[in-house]
Amino acid sequence: LDEVQITGYSIGSQARALNTQKNKQNITNIVSTDQIGKFPDANIGDAVKRIPGITMQVDQGEARNIIVRGLSPQLNSVTLNGSRIPSAEGDNRNVQMDLIPSDMIQTIEVNKAVTPDMDADALGGSVNLITRTSPQGFRLSATVGSGINFITDKRILNGAFLLGNRSKNEKFGWMVSASINDNDFGSDDVEAEWTDEFEYNTGVQDSEGDDILEEVNVNPYANVFEIREYLVQRVRRSFSANLDYKLDDNNTIYFKSIYNWRDDRENRFRLEQEILDGEDIGIDDFTVDASGNLTSFPVEAKRQTKGGIDNKRNKNRRLEDQRMFNFSLGGDHLFGNVEFDWMASYAKASEERLNERYITYESEYGIAYNNNEKKPLYTPLDAGDADFSIFKFDEMTEESQYTEEKDFNLFLNAKLPLTLLEDRDGFLKFGAKTRLKNKNRDNGFMDYSDSPVFDEVSGVYYLLGDVPTKDYSDNDYLAGGQYQVGSFATAPFLGGLNLNNEDLFEGEDLPEEYATANYDVDENVFAGYVMIDQELSDKFSVLAGVRLEHTAIDSKGNVLTFNQDGDVDGVNTVEDKNNYTNILPGVHFKYNLTDNTIFRFAWTNTIARPNYVDLVPYQE
Repeated sequence: LDEVQITGYSIGSQARALNTQKNKQNITNIVSTDQIGKFPDANIGDAVKRIPGITMQVDQGEARNIIVRGLSPQLNSVTLNGSRIPSAEGDNRNVQMDLIPSDMIQTIEVNKAVTPDMDADALGGSVNLITRTSPQGFRLSATVGSGINFITDKRILNGAFLLGNRSKNEKFGWMVSASINDNDFGSDDVEAEWTDEFEYNTGVQDSEGDDILEEVNVNPYANVFEIREYLVQRVRRSFSANLDYKLDDNNTIYFKSIYNWRDDRENRFRLEQEILDGEDIGIDDFTVDASGNLTSFPVEAKRQTKGGIDNKRNKNRRLEDQRMFNFSLGGDHLFGNVEFDWMASYAKASEERLNERYITYESEYGIAYNNNEKKPLYTPLDAGDADFSIFKFDEMTEESQYTEEKDFNLFLNAKLPLTLLEDRDGFLKFGAKTRLKNKNRDNGFMDYSDSPVFDEVSGVYYLLGDVPTKDYSDNDYLAGGQYQVGSFATAPFLGGLNLNNEDLFEGEDLPEEYATANYDVDENVFAGYVMIDQELSDKFSVLAGVRLEHTAIDSKGNVLTFNQDGDVDGVNTVEDKNNYTNILPGVHFKYNLTDNTIFRFAWTNTIARPNYVDLVPYQE
């Protein structure tokens, strides 16, 4: 008998995933597609949060930023088929997990202790998302679903499609898939800030003519209180095409691709009430009870509408257009007893927010405060003073943001048997990786507050009562019916303002609001590693190795220059270069107490790369 060949076919069994997890040398959790499909998770972030040791930061109820073992999202790495996923976040390295639909992923691997063959910038851990592979035969599947959001009473639509096959000679396999999720929803939000500091104006001035403020000992109270109403539409689309070709029994090449596109449209209506500064409060403007509770005080109230331009893309809402694609070409080869694999990939992530608009009206009035720590509430002392129609214009702005990150990855790995102990299995693995990254941000900010239409004397939009408004109060408000947000300038009114009409609007470019946040960074990482996996006994094994990473950074930022009046008169570009090298050893022990009980121990060295805003030279 020359050869026995056993071939197993599977479409992603969780039992198989658990068996793989059991055999892993390092601390790992693996979840397969059939387990993911048991839950109604629209995005991969909601699926990942079910894994032990994982929590997620959420945005509008959807899991977005991953936290592994309690460490911040920027301290973890997220890869797609082993290739780093670029981040479209401007300030940090977070990967938005809600960008990728859960039904586009076949397997989730969470490595809580990284091995030398993994990227070192993963203090918390490394999450690898594996896309669907070509089936062993013809496969067709489709799903369609719908629902209703109970805040907006609007529909939820979702669908997925998958088609794949393999040629008759079983050499060529292919699979295409697509997914869409359209969710028109909302959220009710109450927020507060707390302090135990309070002071008022005594009405007396010091020798320099400054008002003397008197502190009052009070119990902690909500000095800022907000009621918010969000109306959001998120449309998540994803497309994938994967190909593989078996050159022979020992050599396979493959191509994998995925394209994700999410439109996030949002209107926000915010009533913000904040206690006035101490210099604006007299002794007769507040009350404190015998227990030290502040029961009434004056506030500055602001009614702000957040929206976007009136066109087919924004639809009077703030539009966050985020996209990510990844193309990879790789191969798996066997030369004698040496396993060799390689992959080259190109990925890009971008986030664009054009014509994001804010209009704010303000007023001042006294409120009664209920001193309820769980459900704080401001109630106007005189309802007439809080009438929305007499709120006066405060500011009107429009901003645009664009962030882009491009990654090119190339890695090579070789693995061969190496037995250090007689009759004990082991292997030696070594390889190299290059990651070339460019990230840039280009923001802009315009202030239209000095426009003629908002003028106090002649402006047709000076009072909130002068513009189209809508009452967003709701007795079924989730935080409680006592929270009534009230009336705001409508989103169609805000989106329909023609800011290009110079007879009505006067815009001012404000570089101090955005210039120092813009940057261009090249970050190149060159790495190599070697590691040994050795069986020491029937139950005890060890993996030990070392990784070397060299990082080279070239960054550009902005410096503002000011004239004698304190106004910006120029923006200059500044550059900085830096490089560093890290030697990172690691050891992983595994002990099989029984077939179903395994102990693992790891000692690893990893690094935390700074956020991009911390790499860029700038001066405000």
